[in-house]
Amino acid sequence: MLNIWGVMLFIRLSWVFGQAGWGLGIVVIALSCVVTTVTGLSMSAICTNGVVRGGGAYYLISRSLGPEFGGSIGLIFAFANAVAVAMYVVGFAETVVDLLKENDAIMIDELNDIRIIGCISVVLLLGISVAGMEWEAKAQVGLLIILLVAIANVFVGTGIPASTDKKSKGFFNYDAKIFMENLPPDFRGETFFSVFAIFFPAATGILAGANISGDLKDPQDALPKGTLLAILITGVTYLGVALCVSATVVRDATGNINDTITTGMNMFCNGTNTAACEQGWNFSSCDVNSCKFGSMNNFQVMTMVSGFGPLITAGTFSATLSSALASLVSAPKVFQALCKDNIYTALKFFAKGHGKNNEPIRGYVLTFIIAVAFIIIADLNVIAPIISNFFLASYALINFSCFHASYAKSPGWRPAYRYYNMWLSLFGAVLCCGVMFVINWWAALLTYAIEISLYVYVTVKKPNVNWGSSTQAVTFVSAVNNALSLTGVEDHVKNFRPQCMVLTGAPKNRPALLDLAHCFTKNYGLCLTCEVFVGPRTETLTDVNAGMEKNQMWLNKRKRKAFYAAVACDSFRQGTENLLQ
Repeated sequence: MLNIWGVMLFIRLSWVFGQAGWGLGIVVIALSCVVTTVTGLSMSAICTNGVVRGGGAYYLISRSLGPEFGGSIGLIFAFANAVAVAMYVVGFAETVVDLLKENDAIMIDELNDIRIIGCISVVLLLGISVAGMEWEAKAQVGLLIILLVAIANVFVGTGIPASTDKKSKGFFNYDAKIFMENLPPDFRGETFFSVFAIFFPAATGILAGANISGDLKDPQDALPKGTLLAILITGVTYLGVALCVSATVVRDATGNINDTITTGMNMFCNGTNTAACEQGWNFSSCDVNSCKFGSMNNFQVMTMVSGFGPLITAGTFSATLSSALASLVSAPKVFQALCKDNIYTALKFFAKGHGKNNEPIRGYVLTFIIAVAFIIIADLNVIAPIISNFFLASYALINFSCFHASYAKSPGWRPAYRYYNMWLSLFGAVLCCGVMFVINWWAALLTYAIEISLYVYVTVKKPNVNWGSSTQAVTFVSAVNNALSLTGVEDHVKNFRPQCMVLTGAPKNRPALLDLAHCFTKNYGLCLTCEVFVGPRTETLTDVNAGMEKNQMWLNKRKRKAFYAAVACDSFRQGTENLLQ
């Protein structure tokens, strides 16, 4: 829950419901929860099929779909976490700058102050991360208590009678007319999916359990329950807070305590601020000039609504800094796990760990550089859609991993968590891809172009790993099915392909003979390079087994589509007859 509750809860949720109205706002939260719930089910199935080691989503996907998919998504997921550090830190800096503005203590200007505070904050967080994270687990409970108190503070504050100052800023306690006025959308330079893209990072963080599954006492039981309960509780919280604000705060307000209406004049109220007008306030100037208050204009609405404002500030600080610290730690860990597998040889430099905990110091520095680059943007509404795009790509592949492993029907696919469905996982993968393209089609195309490029690179390089992926399982099933289908095909001149048995011995001993056979088959026919080991079977069997992999690898390196076969017999003639049979 600490990883899911983040910067959006206190400083963007009211804006999201101001733009989309609470009607479409509910759809935004529901769609986010559908994506994360389906992904949570898929993740639970994969995690409970075996131990998940360091690397989180990268480990899940690579060990399920193989190094090609795992390598591509590993880089993207690590990058997404690095950018998430920037998002949380910018959210923290925005809150600090708003406090500075209230006290006339702006250093340069709002934008540059966000950059300065953000860069200082990420340097401090880097120092904490490098120094060690032993205290983090103990601090988690404290941070969670602060967050829960801050959330309760919002609900309590909506019931406390509003002061004149709060009314001038658009807060009027519960009012059915305000609630109905906030029902329809009022998009201003935004669309439904652009608002969804800004909110969606608020629903991420569901992989926190998978990242520590190796430390759980009973991950098969705890992981699904913890993840799905966290999604449910945080989703209900977002919805409850947003609806309370929608029932108490108008979209636009001037903040001027003199903008009141003479008694009796409110009978002539009409226009966009009818509810405020009937409460005795005239915010009609907001139709002409831009106002600084109301759910559409003030990102610190939660602080104003709450019973005790500093508690919301403390909640914002704990939510943003804890999430930023978690992302700052997880990004280098994922990157280190990827580099240790040596899928990308150029990145081997970042695999080295330091100290007793094997801390990825080099990964921390790289994450720090990426975070600072995005902190310089200093606009939460720009950074959030970038993260949404990368997280949706990661979730799409997690869902596809679960579907693919189920589809392959591998005997090793026996997840302890049974409450999932392969077709639901496929739906989740398609949904994630569809939402990516609707949010920003060119960013989605760019993401998948990067993924495909990385996939092709790993496929060509062929890293020397064997993780028993579902891709290999499906290849085997397809080969068997295709071979069986050929048994019913009668011989025909159009279907003829040469089938050569070549007595090369070890293929490298007679390459000229292999080249001659290649002139017939042209890599389209069947070519068997054969070797006969003469002698007692008990003595020669070791040599037969030892040469199988070595000789087949030699054929592959020479780009000869041929199989190596060997037999052990008492005589060469008998061995040749066995091979012919």
